[in-house]
Amino acid sequence: MSKLSLSRRQFLKLGGVTGAAFASTIARLDTAFAEAAVQRQDTVTISFAGWGQTAEQDGVLAAIAVFQEENPGVVVEWRHTPDVDFSTVFLANIAAGTPPDTSFIGSGDFETFRSAGILLDITDQLKNDPLLGQPDYFLPQEAQRCEDANGRWHGIGSTWVAPHIYYNANLLEAAGITPPGFGDDEIWDWETFVANAKLLTLDANGLHPDDEGFDPDNIVQWGVSYPLVPNPTYYIAAVYSNGGKYITEDGLCGLDSPESMQALQNLADLIHVHHVAPPSSAMASLGMDNTQMLNTDRLAIAIDGSWALSWINPSTLSVPMGVGALPKMATTATYLQAHFHAALAATQHPDEAWQWIRFLATPFYTEQFMKIGLWLPSQTAQTTEEGMASWLTEGIHPDNYREFVSSYLAKYGVAARIPAGFTEASNNFINPAVQAVADGTPAVDVMPEAVRQANEILAAAMATS
Repeated sequence: MSKLSLSRRQFLKLGGVTGAAFASTIARLDTAFAEAAVQRQDTVTISFAGWGQTAEQDGVLAAIAVFQEENPGVVVEWRHTPDVDFSTVFLANIAAGTPPDTSFIGSGDFETFRSAGILLDITDQLKNDPLLGQPDYFLPQEAQRCEDANGRWHGIGSTWVAPHIYYNANLLEAAGITPPGFGDDEIWDWETFVANAKLLTLDANGLHPDDEGFDPDNIVQWGVSYPLVPNPTYYIAAVYSNGGKYITEDGLCGLDSPESMQALQNLADLIHVHHVAPPSSAMASLGMDNTQMLNTDRLAIAIDGSWALSWINPSTLSVPMGVGALPKMATTATYLQAHFHAALAATQHPDEAWQWIRFLATPFYTEQFMKIGLWLPSQTAQTTEEGMASWLTEGIHPDNYREFVSSYLAKYGVAARIPAGFTEASNNFINPAVQAVADGTPAVDVMPEAVRQANEILAAAMATS
């Protein structure tokens, strides 16, 4: 397509402006161009890199519009990476000498980038900020996750997300099962969870897994989907629930402890021993995701992240849906995690970059995502009765979500600061081992060696950070 370029005079002639009106208009236009030129000289542009689907991207763009209105001298340029391999793009831009000024940073990369000097230290700005610097502005788990060993901040956690149960209420009622909730007396122990999953699993002849003649190759209704891969959040929650640790106190991977390996094995047994959870191949053959399976009575219970509430909610499903806590193994636990917002140390505009990062941690930005079910609050004021009233949304959040946020997460949410080198260690050793467990290899056969090799990487990264 050719580019059409018009002079001011040509433009005005096309508009039919002549004579004195023409001269007057030219003068006004010259003034406007001069003012715009001055404004451009006084405007600072900072880039902001990140990922996200449509809802998150819309939220970012809405935030940029509000921020720019409040800060007329700053323009935020959104660099969107739609696929999931954000870190590769991020590092490629740094290598090319075109790093963003500010960015999403995945929790698995945060400490790696901080220790490499990529991220800007924002501690002083944060402590002196009249809003974010208030005591207890962030929930304790969030503050602990953001601070390094010296109490310095190089980013701010964007939010919290945590896995929990989604269930098809019709199927549980038909099986005579009282749904789980978030109260201590409503949370299923592991044995109850497995027993209920068997009651909810049916083959084509209407038989359950423990019935004689049950056909595990012809299941028409699955009891539960509790995936081990690709998202580690779900199995990490199970590890903490069984008394294990994803990251130990000395900053190493703890997935080789007996408690951790048993938790992984428990999840794998749902597929290969109890026949109540579909392997990934079964999901692929059906061509359905967990939401579609819940909505068509092919699945009774799905373990998914809290973020999934933005599409697994009463306003989008044709069946009644409920939510509840993860089943407990040795103790009650779920795993809190989310990406960070950070400025880069290389930015030429650290003050404007801080103002933007700060804006992303204000109630305006976080509440827009909480209202659609994508995020959970990480700010203390948003977990009070008054605070929850500002974002809990009818038709999105089930009635017991109030209890989930106000009491359950505070008591049982576990967070971890992921050590430097963990992405490399996970990609090379941990993730393949967990995939093997999901495919049926006993956890004790693969996890010790995988963790040993992963911890060599973590120890080396620790020594150089």
